[in-house]
Amino acid sequence: MAVVSARASIVAAVALAASLGAATPASADHEIVIGVQCDRSGPDATVGAPLCAGFRDYVALVNAGNGVEGHRIRAAEIDTESRVPPALAAYERLRGEAAVALALYGTQIYALAPRLAEDRIVATAAGWGPADAANGRRHPYVFSVASAASQAAAAVGFAKHRLGTLKGKKVAFVPDDSPAGREPIAVLEDLAERERFQLKTFAAPSTGATMATLAVDLARRYRADFVIAHLAGRAPSLAIQELARVGYPLDKVIFFVGGSAEADVDAAGGRAVADGYHGLEFAGVGQEFPVLRAIQAMYHAQGRQPPTRMASSVCYNRGVVMAALQVQAIGNAVAARPDGRIIGDDVKAGMEKIRGFTLGGLTPPLEITPTDHEGGGRLQVWQVKGARFVPVTDWFTAYPRVIARHVTAERGAPSR
Repeated sequence: MAVVSARASIVAAVALAASLGAATPASADHEIVIGVQCDRSGPDATVGAPLCAGFRDYVALVNAGNGVEGHRIRAAEIDTESRVPPALAAYERLRGEAAVALALYGTQIYALAPRLAEDRIVATAAGWGPADAANGRRHPYVFSVASAASQAAAAVGFAKHRLGTLKGKKVAFVPDDSPAGREPIAVLEDLAERERFQLKTFAAPSTGATMATLAVDLARRYRADFVIAHLAGRAPSLAIQELARVGYPLDKVIFFVGGSAEADVDAAGGRAVADGYHGLEFAGVGQEFPVLRAIQAMYHAQGRQPPTRMASSVCYNRGVVMAALQVQAIGNAVAARPDGRIIGDDVKAGMEKIRGFTLGGLTPPLEITPTDHEGGGRLQVWQVKGARFVPVTDWFTAYPRVIARHVTAERGAPSR
């Protein structure tokens, strides 16, 4: 499958779905390596397993065609268990395998960001990483797609829409008690001053062990008018359970992308328990997208059933989007160097040329530039209604000027 533009990539994927049996697989004579750090066995396995399956399947779809201009893509996957030491070891191994790009998902991006710049290797870190990772001048080799700053602004914007006004309201922020969890606080404090609402942070340990006490505190003592949560692992499902148990209305709760998957709802007790809660998404939910039908067609053409991981559509679809971004950037790089002997700087330049990328509606239009490494920062709010996940907004951004101040401000300095 030749990849030279966003439109061409999705057209080729759909064409492959119709005529896969006649496709000529990419040659194995030369391969381009993407390193994929996964969590298949650690605390975030409910996210990592379907996400990495989606990444792998998209790469397989590309290779089942003509690869990228005839060059085969190899996704070299390593399970890092969402822990920094294995992530650092995996980085060295993948660098040794000449990976020109990395796919990261989780807090290990904080430890790896300096190395990426030093070694000039591109990494996507969708939904995670420093809030200023959207700033391509500050983090030239990190592409965040949905930064913490954009998620914070979107959550506040949605809360304002939901409540009508935020003036005089009480907003509870429930982050993981870690540097990653605290990342959006500066943006939220800025927005609290701007919109004149009261903000209080209720930090939750990663284990979620004190979630019952926390739910009582914010619901009955603080009496929050709205809850914004930035949690991952087991904590989102525990938060949903405990907020429901104390009678807090879940339609006044929104989670960042780390707590917005089917697995979070299922672990909380199912959609009846989680009815009403909202989640931010940077990729579409469900299986009714052309590229996903192309993947299903690929499996059927091989005499196999599509993987059950596809049912975890939130995380699976994110993996597809992350892989497609990497492949698109590689396609742009190979267009400039047809022999395929590309390096990290070529992929960086290719990523910064991505315009109007939607993957057939699976992601909002992405416009990545040398200065904007998240491609616009658009997000969408989905809600559990009855037995279904349904979208309740279009793709949107909120408070872009506030975000711009924070992603350009010096670390530790005032944002204005």
